[in-house]
Amino acid sequence: MSAIDEVLQANAAYAAQFAWGDLPAPPTRRLIVLACMDARIVVSQILGLKPGEAHVLRNAGGLVTEDVLRSLLISHYLLGTREFMIMAHTDCGMMTFTDDDLFRRLRHETGTAVVTPTRFFAFRDLEENVREQVQKVRSHPWIPATISVRGFIYDVKTGRLREVSA
Repeated sequence: MSAIDEVLQANAAYAAQFAWGDLPAPPTRRLIVLACMDARIVVSQILGLKPGEAHVLRNAGGLVTEDVLRSLLISHYLLGTREFMIMAHTDCGMMTFTDDDLFRRLRHETGTAVVTPTRFFAFRDLEENVREQVQKVRSHPWIPATISVRGFIYDVKTGRLREVSA
């Protein structure tokens, strides 16, 4: 059985017990969290969130991309979020390569070059990367200065969060 077939089977059991069909779309804590896609990161458990309490965005590295900004703006202006939390983590795979190395590997393995993505946004300094992501959000002209934007590093070995100073 494939992994997709296994999770579809699990979904059938989940749907049979489903009890959250009446939750409103706006998150009740007025919080949006941006985190890495790393499978060790279970945002709702780490932050003690229940269904309906927060929006959670994920991508490789927990990076503020054009699409993340789009989602932050929709979340704030249309669904009322007031706090933005950016959560990176230790032992992040984005620190294990450079963009140039990955481009070379992909061209070698596929025999082709592509137009997009133009960058993968690999990084070396975890704290500095968190500061850069926070600054990308804070400096956007459509993000009100009244929005709290804070950055954190999650330690995958201890389960603890540590705030990164601006």
